[in-house]
Amino acid sequence: MNPPGHLGVLLQPRPPSPLREVRDERFERCGVRLLLKRDDLIHTTLPGDADALGPVDLHPAGNKWRKLAPNLRAALAGGHDTVATFGGAYSNHLRATAAAGRLLGLRTVGIVRGEELADRPLNASLARCAADGMRLHFVPRSDYRAKADPQVRDRLLAEAGAPGAYAVPEGGSNPLALAGCAELGRELRGLTDVAAVACGTGGTLAGLAAGLDPEQRALGVPVLAGGFLDAEIRSLQERAFGGPAGSWTLAEGHHHGGYARVPAALEAFAADFEARHGVPVERIYVAKLLWALADLAAAGAFPRGTTLTAVVTGRP
Repeated sequence: MNPPGHLGVLLQPRPPSPLREVRDERFERCGVRLLLKRDDLIHTTLPGDADALGPVDLHPAGNKWRKLAPNLRAALAGGHDTVATFGGAYSNHLRATAAAGRLLGLRTVGIVRGEELADRPLNASLARCAADGMRLHFVPRSDYRAKADPQVRDRLLAEAGAPGAYAVPEGGSNPLALAGCAELGRELRGLTDVAAVACGTGGTLAGLAAGLDPEQRALGVPVLAGGFLDAEIRSLQERAFGGPAGSWTLAEGHHHGGYARVPAALEAFAADFEARHGVPVERIYVAKLLWALADLAAAGAFPRGTTLTAVVTGRP
């Protein structure tokens, strides 16, 4: 199955996302040059189907598209008409999948963590998913934690009315996704010493590291508490590349209380960065990344003369 016209263009390789230097004294006084890799600009607003919803804007999806596009190609090639995936109540991945499904004419199903949410009004993120046609199915947290078990996954898909759907894991992180994110690393070859990205499930970092040159390093800033990502990234690289790929480290301790937590100090930091540099700062991932990099630079974590690139993975 090959989507026609602009739908087919969506699934083709993209040109590099923009790379911009910003002058910020918090980094300059530490001898660090800061670049922003604007993966939030991968796609402009694209025309949707001729329905009441009008255009679809994939800017908020940001670099989720790198992970999602290879999976969508596989779903279409396999003749699937439904894509099902997993996420929490504020998942950027769910929003990206819903928007992509609408553009490609695929049915989408989102299996959402927390059955208690079924009886509450939808937040803005889930409301956007529903507006783009995604059917939301809320499940107990105990079932959600066990979703990696094939039997549990298949049961959840069946209960969501999507048996046999093309299943994309939480955050879109699987071997196909890592191949898409490795292109991000290749776009940065020869242009930076350290490439840093905020991490949810670890797929972007795992692919980014694989695409960089050997002398470059990838740095991940987890946005969730728990310290589980190291093993997950190693497992993802093993499945995608057959073993470790590239140089990467994690900077733990910058989650600000957990996923989707934006305390007042982080909000003030993000608003200040926007005012200084005219760059919209997404709060759940990008704000925590930039805060962590400023904190690490002040602590001397980067040698003077380092070129540091922050990957801006999405917009507010």
